[in-house]
Amino acid sequence: MPKMTFTFSKKGLMRYISHLDLMRLFMRAMRRADLPLKMTEGFSPHPKLSIKRALKLGLESDNEEASILLKELIDPVEFKERLKKQLPEGIEIKHVERNFN
Repeated sequence: MPKMTFTFSKKGLMRYISHLDLMRLFMRAMRRADLPLKMTEGFSPHPKLSIKRALKLGLESDNEEASILLKELIDPVEFKERLKKQLPEGIEIKHVERNFN
């Protein structure tokens, strides 16, 4: 199962977004970018997204880590470009790499 690990920054007004809202923001942006997301099974399917640590409200960060499971392979550059177009000002994707687990 391909897994994309990416680093992102959270700055400006986005520093006031909560961790749960940040998770929802990434899930919606990834759906709009039409990425091949691996969904959980069960009653309420959702993408298998994880953000390494939750920042306190109001803090900015340059180097947050997250990962998402995909159904199929996609080029990391294409992943970054498609996702970048869907993210609001203040959230920037810095680096993307593909992992296999």
